[in-house]
Parts: sequence; structure tokens; C-alpha cells
Amino acid sequence: MIAFVLVLLVSAIPSARAATPSDELRQSVEQVIKILEQPGNHRPEVRKIANSIFDFQETAKRALGRHWAQRTPQEQKEFAQLFADLLERSYISKIELYHGEKVAWLGDTVNGDDATVKTKIVTKQGTEIPVDYRMLQKDGRWLVYDVNIEGVSLVSNYRTQFNKIIQTESYQALVDRLKARDTQPSASPAKR
Repeated sequence: MIAFVLVLLVSAIPSARAATPSDELRQSVEQVIKILEQPGNHRPEVRKIANSIFDFQETAKRALGRHWAQRTPQEQKEFAQLFADLLERSYISKIELYHGEKVAWLGDTVNGDDATVKTKIVTKQGTEIPVDYRMLQKDGRWLVYDVNIEGVSLVSNYRTQFNKIIQTESYQALVDRLKARDTQPSASPAKR
């Protein structure tokens, strides 16, 4: 169930024909589902799709909150990359747990260059999980910058964590933690 939510988090490819945020997201989700239904390693393809629809710079900016403006352009670029890597490790690696959950598209609300796409994931047991995508229009494309799962915002969640680290330690301590996670191999079950 949660894996499918994560699929939706990272799954979209822009389309020149898609007119609305929902259209763009739906088309891309369908492409990711097709990828997941095939055997093999899906991560490279899904990461490519995520890079095409997710505005990691905007997401990182919002997650860092008021501390973003204090960073140099180079620090902002570095942080955005570290944050994108964190999201990949945290979410994209779990998408292979997808088991045929369904998506109900509830429409979108557009306010200028900002939009919210409302969906719900319907599990095989019939459980409905509301998932809202916040999107910005940039250069004629709609890009995801936040995902709200059952009322919990991805950006707000990370902002709280990042702010706490910066306030109790420092910005550099946050960067060091993100870098340390980047160099550690992914955890795997111990063999007995």
C-alpha cells in the first residue's frame, strides 16, 4: 500500500499534449505502472521519470524553509542534490513493493501557476488513502513539489526535521548527515 503511494510520489513524465496537472500526472503514473509490471530492475527508469516531473530544487527550498535564503547558490544546488538523493533512497527504492493498487483521480484545482491534484489510492482490501500532489507550472509544464499523504505533507515533515538539526547543531551538520547517508550502502537483511 505505502509502496504504491511512493510510486505516485515519483512517477510522472511531462507530455506536450497534456493540458492539466491531472492529465500530466495520470499519463506518467500509467507509464510507471507499466514499467513496474515488467520484470527487472526498475530504479533507473523510475529515477529518470522522477527527475522529469519532480521539481527537486523547489522541494528542497521549501523543505529547508527560512534557512534557504541564507545559503549561497552553490550551497542551494548542493542541498537540492543531496535532498533528491535522500528522496530516492527513501522512496524510489520501495516502489518495487507495488502490487496492483488502483488510483482514483478526483480532479485538480488550479490557481495561477499553482495546482493541487487530488487522488486516492484504493488497496486490494478496499482501504482508501488520500494523496494530494502540489504542483507548480514552470516553462509550460506542471512539476510536483510536495505530496500530502493522509494529511501529512512531505515538505512540512522534512522542514521540521531539518529545522531542528539546524537550530540544535548547524546547517553544516545537516549537510554532513545527508552526505553520510549518501556514502553508506543501503541496508540489507542480515544473512543467517
